[in-house]
Amino acid sequence: MTGQFFRFWKALPALGLALLPRVAFAAEAGQPEPGQIGFQTSVTPIMDEIESFHNNLLIWVITAIVVLVLALLITVIVRFNAKANPVPSKFTHNTLIEIIWTVAPVLILVVIAIPSFGILTDQETVPDGVRKYLGASIYNFGAVDVPAPALTVKATGNQWFWTYEYPDLNKKHFDSNILQETSADGKDRPHLKPNEPRLLAVDNDLVVPVDTTVRVQVTGADVIHSFAVPSFGVKIDAVPGRLNETWFNVRKTGIYYGQCSQLCGKDHAFMPIAVRVVTKEQYDTWSKALAAGSVSAANATLPPLEAASS
Repeated sequence: MTGQFFRFWKALPALGLALLPRVAFAAEAGQPEPGQIGFQTSVTPIMDEIESFHNNLLIWVITAIVVLVLALLITVIVRFNAKANPVPSKFTHNTLIEIIWTVAPVLILVVIAIPSFGILTDQETVPDGVRKYLGASIYNFGAVDVPAPALTVKATGNQWFWTYEYPDLNKKHFDSNILQETSADGKDRPHLKPNEPRLLAVDNDLVVPVDTTVRVQVTGADVIHSFAVPSFGVKIDAVPGRLNETWFNVRKTGIYYGQCSQLCGKDHAFMPIAVRVVTKEQYDTWSKALAAGSVSAANATLPPLEAASS
């Protein structure tokens, strides 16, 4: 058994090298990549905080725990196998060790919890233009001023699509459905949005301006859904009869994808979220067209996605 264990560990480096070409360590902004390791590229202050917390603290704690447990396992395998230790000891308790393995995990959880609570507070506290963000946790990742919301959007989860409402634009609202891969009338992804990823492209994107704090009110129309956009660091439940609230402020134009992250029925995997972030001038034109007409007319004012991204 011991020989098999060491042969396994000798084979691990070769296995890692074989897998490296298939691994994406840095993903493209706004969407996942095949074989991706790590977060999607951050474009908001909240996601910056989550990424810093993970990279500067959490990953080191996890690594230390894994190394310690691995070292203990190897020690047990090498020193206390039947051949090396034919006469085992008979003791069953050690008070000091029991105190250590009880207190140490508690202290580790406290170290993790303190900055976690700061991040959670930042996520769920809509900016008022006064409070600084990214400084609420135990580690100061570079406090920044976040302006008060200039736009409110209401996202309602349905089985299985999203409805977006703009209360400031005469309460205009529209549905956002996944684009199918084939359609008899040509209204499918390959024809309408060939450059967008399958299973994530939608017919009507949620459109917001860049460098603007957006308040997002989230609810559900039937069952519990979850509004989640990884690049924004946003994930909040859409609960029927309840209005939850979060926010984001995106610093880069482009299109960013998310999905419902709560099991909500048979088509749970087919109600993606697509947020298109445009310049403030483009948003002004789009919003005026939406307030005066339909979402189709508003979308027609936007340039092709390639021209809008930066």
